[in-house]
Amino acid sequence: MTWLKNRQITPFGKVTTDVIIRAAQEFGTPLYLYDESVIVRKCAEALSMPSAFGLTVRYAVKANASRALLQLIHAQGLQLDLSTLYEARRAILAGIPCDRMMLTSQQVPGGKDREDLESMIRNGLTYTVCSLRQLTLISDFASRHGIPLALRINPGVGAGESVTRNTGDNYSSFGIHLAALDRAAELIRDRGLTVRQVHVHIGSGGDPDMWRDNIDRELQITEKYFPDADTVNLGGGFREARMPDETAADIQVLGEHARDRFEDFARRTGRKLHMVIEPGTLIMANAGYVVARVVDEKWSGPTGFEFIIIDAGMEINTRPLLYGSRHPFYIVSENGTLLSSEYDLNAMKYELDFRVVVGRCCESGDSQSLDHQGHIIPRMMADPEIGDLFVIGGTGAYCSAMSLANYNSLVKAPEVLLRTDGTLRLIRKRQTLKQVVEDELALE
Repeated sequence: MTWLKNRQITPFGKVTTDVIIRAAQEFGTPLYLYDESVIVRKCAEALSMPSAFGLTVRYAVKANASRALLQLIHAQGLQLDLSTLYEARRAILAGIPCDRMMLTSQQVPGGKDREDLESMIRNGLTYTVCSLRQLTLISDFASRHGIPLALRINPGVGAGESVTRNTGDNYSSFGIHLAALDRAAELIRDRGLTVRQVHVHIGSGGDPDMWRDNIDRELQITEKYFPDADTVNLGGGFREARMPDETAADIQVLGEHARDRFEDFARRTGRKLHMVIEPGTLIMANAGYVVARVVDEKWSGPTGFEFIIIDAGMEINTRPLLYGSRHPFYIVSENGTLLSSEYDLNAMKYELDFRVVVGRCCESGDSQSLDHQGHIIPRMMADPEIGDLFVIGGTGAYCSAMSLANYNSLVKAPEVLLRTDGTLRLIRKRQTLKQVVEDELALE
C-alpha cells in the first residue's frame, strides 16, 4: 500500500509515524492530534453537496469546540450549529459573528442568559424554537422586533448509531413533537410570528436510508404547517467510517436525492426552499487521533486476557464506554516503525495477537474496546514494548468535547494541530492540577 510506504498512519491525511513521534516528543502524552488537511477536505466535501436552491453548511460545534478549530472551519465557509448559549459565547470569543450562528437548544434561558440570547438574536443569530415553552417565551420579543424564527420538529421517527444517539422518535425529547404541531401553529398565528426555517435532526450516525426518507417527511410538514418557511434544515448525523470495515454515508448521493425532492416540491407548490445541513462527525472524526504511550502490560491467566495499559483511557475517549463504539488502533515503536495498523493486519497471527487496551482510570469500564453491553472485546494488534506509542484514530469528534478528564484528578490533555505545511501547532495547553482545583473552596 502506497500510504504505508510513505509511513502514513492511515490511507488519508498527512499524519505519518514521524509526525506521531515528533508530537509525542514535543508535547508529551497523552495528546489529541488533528490533521488540518483532512478538516479542509471534509469542509469542501460538505460544501459541495448537491442542492436545488442553495445550501448552507453549519458545523455542529458540539463535535469539537476548540477555538482554533472553530476558526479554521469557519474560514472554510461553514457556519455554526450551536447546542447551548455557552457554545455561542465560545464562538463569539473565537471571533465568529452572530449572523453565522444558529442556536438549537434544550435550554430555556432566563435572567442574564435571556438578555444574552436576545442580544445575540438582534445581532443576527438564528434561534431555533424546540418546545412550546420556548415558543411562548420568545414570542413577544420576536413579534416586537419582527424577527423570524426556526422551529425544530420531532418527526416521531429517528435513527442513530446507538439508541442514545437517536434524536427523532418517541423516546427523544428533542424538538416539538408532531402531536403538538397544531398547538404550535396556533401559537404562531396568535402571536403574529413568522417561521422561516423548519428543522429536523433524526440522529447521529444512523441509517442513510432513513435520513433520505426523512426529507419527504420534513417537506410534508413544511407544506402543511409553515407557509412562510423558505428554508428546510435536514440536520446532520451523517455516518462516518472510523473503522476499515465501516461504510460512510455518501453525502453526494444523499444530496442528489435531496435536490430531486426539493425540485419536485418546487414544481408542485411553487416554493423554492433553501437547504441546510449540520455535519459534525463528518468534518472532524477522521481528522483526529489520540497519541498515548504504552506504560504497562498485564495478564489475567490462561483463560483471561493480555492487557496493554496506556496513559490514556476513558477520560480521553469515552465513546467505547458510552456507545460501544470502535476506533482504529495503531502502534508505533519508539524509533518510528509502524508495528501494526488497523488498515493492514496481515502480519498479525490470529492465535497470538488479540489484546485488550485499557487506560489508567480506576474503572472496569476503562477500555478502548467494549461492546454495547460493556463487555471487553479483544482486538488484533502488534505486541508493543513499554514506551511504544499507541494511537487511537477517529477521535476528532465527540472525544475531547466529551472528555471525562478530571476523573481520578487527571488533567485534560493538550490539543495539537498538524498544519498543511507540516508544522505542529499547540492549540490547547495541557491542563494543570492547579486549574482543576482552582474553583474549589477550602474549609477554614
